[in-house]
Amino acid sequence: MSDIPWWGLPLIAALFALAGAAAVQLTSARNDYLRSRRRRTRRWYEERKEAYVTLLSVFERDTYRLRAAYDAGEKPVPVLTYMDEVGPALMQVRLLASGSVRSAALAVHVLLQKLHGEMNPAAVAGVEPQIHFRELIAQVPLVMQQFEAAIREELRIDTMPPAQPTVADADQRGRPWSRLRRPARTAPLDGRAEVGQDLKA
Repeated sequence: MSDIPWWGLPLIAALFALAGAAAVQLTSARNDYLRSRRRRTRRWYEERKEAYVTLLSVFERDTYRLRAAYDAGEKPVPVLTYMDEVGPALMQVRLLASGSVRSAALAVHVLLQKLHGEMNPAAVAGVEPQIHFRELIAQVPLVMQQFEAAIREELRIDTMPPAQPTVADADQRGRPWSRLRRPARTAPLDGRAEVGQDLKA
């Protein structure tokens, strides 16, 4: 007869059941954590991308309006009107963005602010307002490019398309076990060239 007491097998079964339940709980908790982290990462990305696109749209719209007013010989809209339009989008970026993106956004904002109203173009001594305005508005695309570059770097936006698979890559994917095959032996074994010679007789 076995020396295991009558309660031994139920105890072992209960221990295995508890270990299995603990493993399931740990796996479930780990999956929940990874899912939550992916959700937070996606939300982080989407919030910033939406804020940046909104501010870029405001900047683009205001730049177009400034150029149209300049070409028509009209005065640009007052600076307070511009501030009312850009304020909410700029505040979102100032709250969410990293230091480099925030600095680039403020550089665009300050430049556009100078182009509105009577702030700077008409107040620069010794410079014709039209020339000064034209020089300032020519700088807008440059600072906008710096803003866009900072956004791409923070959001890790890759502007290059993925590499196209080559014929060799497709062939390797089609034959995954080809690299595991033993290469054919062409040279005889070292010092054993005569092995098997008597079999030819």
